[in-house]
Amino acid sequence: MNESKLKSAIEAKKGSSQYSIWTIGITDDPKRRRDEHEAEGKNVKYWSDWEADTETIARNVEAYFIDKGMKGGTVGGEHPTYVYVF
Repeated sequence: MNESKLKSAIEAKKGSSQYSIWTIGITDDPKRRRDEHEAEGKNVKYWSDWEADTETIARNVEAYFIDKGMKGGTVGGEHPTYVYVF
């Protein structure tokens, strides 16, 4: 997915809610990462993930939404191309 479509998909998922209630991240394995967050006691009920066309796009989208107030860091695994929010 290209950068603008990915940003639009995340904005649609977020809807009118505050950025600050969402967590965003990137990974090379969305199922493993979801399981890890759940094991940490986080509520992943509203989890969604998308595959970006490139790792650079994934990192750009993550940084964009962190700047808007979403929780998250900049880790992501070996070659993260998936962007997730919950």
